Amino acid sequence: MENFNFDHEFDVVVIGTGNGGLTSAICAKDGGASVLVIEKSNQYGGTSATSGGGVWIPNNRYAVAENVDDSYDDAKAYINSVSPDGMIEDDLIETYLEHGPKMIDYLHENSRVKYRNLAHYPDYFPDNPGGKEGNRSMEPEPIPGTDLGDDLNFLRDQHPQTAFTMGPIRMNFTQVEGQLLLGALPGWKTLFAKLFVKYIFDLPMRLFFGWKDRRLTMGNAGIARLILSCKDRDIPIWRNTSMSEIIFADGRVIGIKASQGEKTLNIKANKGVILASGGFEKNQELRERYLPQPTNAEWSAANVHNTGDALNEGLRLNAATHQMDTGWWSTTMKVPGQDKGWLSMVDKSMPGNYTVNKNGERFSNESQNYVSFVNDMFKEYANGNPCAPCYMIFDSDFRKNRPCGPLLQASMQPDSRVPKEWWDPSFLTKADTLEELAEKVGLNANGLLKTQQKVNEFSKTGNDLDFQRGDTAYDRYYGDPSVEPNPCLAPLEKGPFYCMVLYPGEMGTAGGLVIDSNARVLDTSKNPISGLYACGNCTTALLPKYPGPGSTLGPAMTFGYLAAKDITGANF
Repeated sequence: MENFNFDHEFDVVVIGTGNGGLTSAICAKDGGASVLVIEKSNQYGGTSATSGGGVWIPNNRYAVAENVDDSYDDAKAYINSVSPDGMIEDDLIETYLEHGPKMIDYLHENSRVKYRNLAHYPDYFPDNPGGKEGNRSMEPEPIPGTDLGDDLNFLRDQHPQTAFTMGPIRMNFTQVEGQLLLGALPGWKTLFAKLFVKYIFDLPMRLFFGWKDRRLTMGNAGIARLILSCKDRDIPIWRNTSMSEIIFADGRVIGIKASQGEKTLNIKANKGVILASGGFEKNQELRERYLPQPTNAEWSAANVHNTGDALNEGLRLNAATHQMDTGWWSTTMKVPGQDKGWLSMVDKSMPGNYTVNKNGERFSNESQNYVSFVNDMFKEYANGNPCAPCYMIFDSDFRKNRPCGPLLQASMQPDSRVPKEWWDPSFLTKADTLEELAEKVGLNANGLLKTQQKVNEFSKTGNDLDFQRGDTAYDRYYGDPSVEPNPCLAPLEKGPFYCMVLYPGEMGTAGGLVIDSNARVLDTSKNPISGLYACGNCTTALLPKYPGPGSTLGPAMTFGYLAAKDITGANF
C-alpha cells in the first residue's frame, strides 16, 4: 500500500452540496459517522438550489395524509410503462418505491426538512397505466432565509425564472403560486399584489440584504432546510474545495485528494466516499462524446461548475456507465448577458403560441412535458428536420397578457422597457407581419403562414389534428381554463408578431455511473468498487423518461439516504 500523509480524517466524505449529497451527509452523521462535505464553488446547493425543488415520490407521507388513492403497484406499473425495456433494473425501481417514502419520513421526523403535497401537479404521462393526475410530487415548505444567518450569503441564488425578476427585484414564489403567475391565470394579479406588498415592506431584508427575498421557496427552500439540518449536527461543509482525485489503495477507496486554491489536501475516508457532484453539463468535450447532436454547454441551464468530475474519476477507476446519451431536457433561451440557459418549461404550454422549425412548420406538441418535447427535437433533427434551434411564435395578444421566458407580459413590461440587447435574432425578434418576422429570423414565410392558418383553425375546434396538443391532463396543467374549447390553443391574429429562439438544452445530464440498490458504484464487471458510493446526476438516471415533477431530486435523496445506511449499518 502506498503511504499517504493525510491532512484530515473522517469516516465519510461527501462531494457536493445538492439535495442528494446533503441528505447523505445528514443520514451518515445520524448513523454515527464523522462526516465532511466539500463544495467546489463558493455557494451551496448546486443545480438543486436553482431548481423548482420538487421531489417525485409516490405514496409519500404528505399524500397519504390526504387519503390519496395510490399504491406501490400503481407506481411500479407507471414507471415501467414509461421506461424502455431493460433500461432500469427492477430491483432499483423496487428499492426506490420502498425506501423513498421511508427517506422522507426520516427527514421529516428528524430534521428541518419539510415538504407539502402538490395535489394537482400531474404525472407527465398521466394516461399511462398507473399514472395519476397529482399527489406524487412535493415541494419544500417555504422558510425564512434569515434562519441561515451568514450562510444566506453563500446560498446559490434561485434561477431567475423561479422568481419574479425585474431589474434588481427578485421576488420568490412557490410552485403552486408559480402556476398562477407564470401562466397569468385567473387570480394571478391578486396573488402578485399580496406577494409584492409583503416583499417591499420587509424593511429589515431591504436594509441589510438588498433585494434578496427573505422568503425562500422551491430549490432554495429545499437546500436551506438541508443546510440547517447539517448545521444542527455540526457537519463541516468546506466551500471552494474541489475533488481532484479519488485515492484507491489495497482494493478500495480510502479517501480523496482535494484542492483549495493553490493548496492540495489528502483527506482520508475511513468508511466511504459519496459522489454527489452533478453531471457533465458544462464540459463541452464530454457533451460531444456522449449527448445527441446538436449540443452546446451554453444552452445548459445547469450549474456552471458541473464539469463531470465524478464521472471522470469513476471512469479512471473502471466504473460502469449507462444512459450516457440522456439528459433532463428542456428547451432553453440564450438570454444576452446570462451565463446559463433560461429554461422554457411553461411558456410553450400556454395558449396563443406555436413552435416551428426553419421551414415554418410545427414538429411536436408544445404543451407536452419538456423532456419529451426536446426528445422530439433530437429525433426530428436526426431525420433531417431543421428544428434545433426552434422558434416560438406569438402575437400581440399573447405578448400583452402572458410572460415568455424572462420577458414579462407587456402590461408589466412594454416593449419600450425591454433591454435593447434582447432585441437580437438569436433571442427575440418583433415585426408587424408574419412575413416580415420570417424574413428577420430566417424562416420560410409560406410555411409560417400555413402553420398559422392551421393553428387558428385548431383553436376554433379545440382539436389539434397534427399533435393532439391539450389532450392530456399534463398538457392542460399550464393551459388557461378560461380559453375554450381547448385551454392550450388560441389563435394568433393580431400584430405585431414575435419570435423567441429555443435551443435543445437541459437542467442536467441523466447518464453516469452505475450504482446498485445500496448506492455502491459498480465496475464494468458489475462488482461494487469498495468504499465508493454515488447519488444524483453523476449516476445513471433511475427515472430516465422523467415520469413526473421532481424525478431527479427524489432518487438523488433516496439513494443518498441508502448510501449512508450501507456505510454506517444504521437501521432507520
